[in-house]
Amino acid sequence: GTLTRISLQSVGSDAIDLVHASVTLAPGGAYRAAGLALGAKFARAETFVTLDGEGADCRIDGAYLLSGTAHADATLKVTHAGPGGTTSELFQGAVRDRARAVFQGKIVVARDAQHTDARQNHHALMLTEGCEVDAKPELEIWADDVQCAHGNTIGALDENALFYARSRGIPQDQARALLTDAFIAEAFDRIEDETLRGWLHATAQGWLGTQP
Repeated sequence: GTLTRISLQSVGSDAIDLVHASVTLAPGGAYRAAGLALGAKFARAETFVTLDGEGADCRIDGAYLLSGTAHADATLKVTHAGPGGTTSELFQGAVRDRARAVFQGKIVVARDAQHTDARQNHHALMLTEGCEVDAKPELEIWADDVQCAHGNTIGALDENALFYARSRGIPQDQARALLTDAFIAEAFDRIEDETLRGWLHATAQGWLGTQP
């Protein structure tokens, strides 16, 4: 069977928001998660997944958009305890003003979890000076026949893409928003339900001011 979880974290700048999800996958089980975080005074979302059975499959995608003094923390731990499991994680974020984002992602592959395929990616844009992004991707591998990788990038918008957009007559603020929109939307691409995918993307566009 497949468990799907779609979430939107949006509680206001003065709130404290703590969420924890714990999932154990049986042989052949699948977990699908995707979400968007807009931050709070302090927001932390924890996701712990154990792939306990052979051939279990985990996919976790997330995005965050933070402004003002908002804080959002995404903490994930995926443990491959059985053989032949797959994990794919993709997080995309954009931060501005004095906001702070934290990404902590750990994938553990136990000694008996041979033939694991685990991929983790986190990418963030710092839109203004004064914001902060802290990322800590980790792989802990005890098996010897696996395919595992992680990637992490934190930077600014592509100046060449901005220049191209400006040369096409798009004002700078709008060009920055459109490029950020395209960047964030990648985190929603794998949501199979078109309505849910559109809902999260429209929420992100509302934050960015790029709604059609």
